[in-house]
Amino acid sequence: MTVHLLPWDKSRNLFEQANRLYDEAATFDCIEEGDLVAVKLHVGELGNPNYVQPCFIHEITRRIKERGGKPFLTDSNTYYIAQRHNAVDHMQTALINGFNLAPFIVADGLKSENFTLIKTKGILDEIEVSGAIVQADAMIVVSHCKGHELSGFGGSIKNLGMGCTPRIGKLRQHRAIGLEIDTSKCIGCRKCIDVCAFHLPDIIEGKAHNTSKDCMRCPVCIAACPTQAIHYLNKGNLCKALASAAYGVLSTFKPKKVSYINFAKDIAEGCDCLPNPGPDIFHDVGIFASDSPVSIDAAFLNAVNYKIFNQASEVDCMVQVQEAIALGIAGEVKPKIECLN
Repeated sequence: MTVHLLPWDKSRNLFEQANRLYDEAATFDCIEEGDLVAVKLHVGELGNPNYVQPCFIHEITRRIKERGGKPFLTDSNTYYIAQRHNAVDHMQTALINGFNLAPFIVADGLKSENFTLIKTKGILDEIEVSGAIVQADAMIVVSHCKGHELSGFGGSIKNLGMGCTPRIGKLRQHRAIGLEIDTSKCIGCRKCIDVCAFHLPDIIEGKAHNTSKDCMRCPVCIAACPTQAIHYLNKGNLCKALASAAYGVLSTFKPKKVSYINFAKDIAEGCDCLPNPGPDIFHDVGIFASDSPVSIDAAFLNAVNYKIFNQASEVDCMVQVQEAIALGIAGEVKPKIECLN
């Protein structure tokens, strides 16, 4: 399975060359006349500078229109409380960050109430898929390659699994990870509660206890604990959950109705969900295009020393790729790469 690559060379007109890339990869062949086409992207948390530049997104929507499709930009609301937690704030963030030449439709509704429960395979039995994704006829998944504290890496698989699901689906995936509090080390200082947006965990008889089903396993309480009493269990399970959710999302589309574009530039250790993602840890690689989320993510990971992601997150981010293949999502761990000259 071939992945096409446009190297990030600013001595070339990358805007024009990107269109050559899409032609070589047949990116828009998934679109038919009259299709409602979801352009699945991440508009970036307010303050984050690393999201895909809007000019590239606007050109993608133009190409969709040329094929007779009706494009709309979309993403799902966040579980964590920030500037994309509801549709109003999410849409305002999209506008501030420059996504204004095509309709931006929040995929899961005003307060994440619009979704369909879908059967899937793998570590999850079922997954909630955002309504606008289920109802779309075709989809172009545009992802920014970057690190992630829990999954090691975020690309197309994560954009499908996490990005195409509502809050409840995001929580389901995150809770594939366990979180344990060693009460023998806990001193009841409440620092974990102070940093948690949901004011978890509970203090019972002077000790912290994480009994809430609302805990999304974010790392803030672990980082805040002065005695290192809080730790993860089976942290790598999130990578498996992403693949499982991605399988469920793709099952809502007919075959050959989804294409993928990965932008591998401004590659930081932190996710685009952070307003402060940190310094870049890799050089700008380029733009990848493929009809497989597995192959396009693997192509990027093989192009860099992805073990740097692994060391930072303490998980093997290649598990996403391997698990997706095991579930039957087409692709290869070491795909052929055609470089655009």
